[in-house]
Amino acid sequence: MQTDTCYIRPAQAGDINAIQSIYSHHVLYGMATFEEMVPDVTEMYHRYEKIMAAGYPYLVAIYNNEVVGYCYVSAYRPRIAYRYTVENSIYLRYDMEKKGIGSQLLKALIHYCEQGPWRQMIAVIGGTENLASINLHKRHGFALTGIQPNTGFKHNRWIDTVLMQREIGEGSLTLPKEQN
Repeated sequence: MQTDTCYIRPAQAGDINAIQSIYSHHVLYGMATFEEMVPDVTEMYHRYEKIMAAGYPYLVAIYNNEVVGYCYVSAYRPRIAYRYTVENSIYLRYDMEKKGIGSQLLKALIHYCEQGPWRQMIAVIGGTENLASINLHKRHGFALTGIQPNTGFKHNRWIDTVLMQREIGEGSLTLPKEQN
């Protein structure tokens, strides 16, 4: 998917160093992830492999020939009844915010998911003050489904968890083609 500001493509193993660098900043300075210790490149590669092996989309945004953002979906919960529901994750390099790249990534991710069997996408957002992520998801059809107060503790403060959800593909209008 080509756009005016960036190019979105499936992630490759060679992107993991940039992905790890982007994520590290969010771990160290942000509230979007509740992770507190920066995973090394090897760990990030294992996470990437796990997502890919499960058949989920994992995308990167390329701007000026550099990976400046990434997104993917994973299983929302491990129980079989959740098999048609995915949780999205999206991260941008700290200097790439407010350029529309997050919107381009999320739009592409939704498109990829609509090609698969999934029917619901959940966003689990760290912090009610994370308006950039909340508004991004609203613009792409996500509705607020709940706020879990004070569920995270990072940087010496309590953080709420915001839950947002949208249907993808046929959503709940029809039953899945194959029932396991």
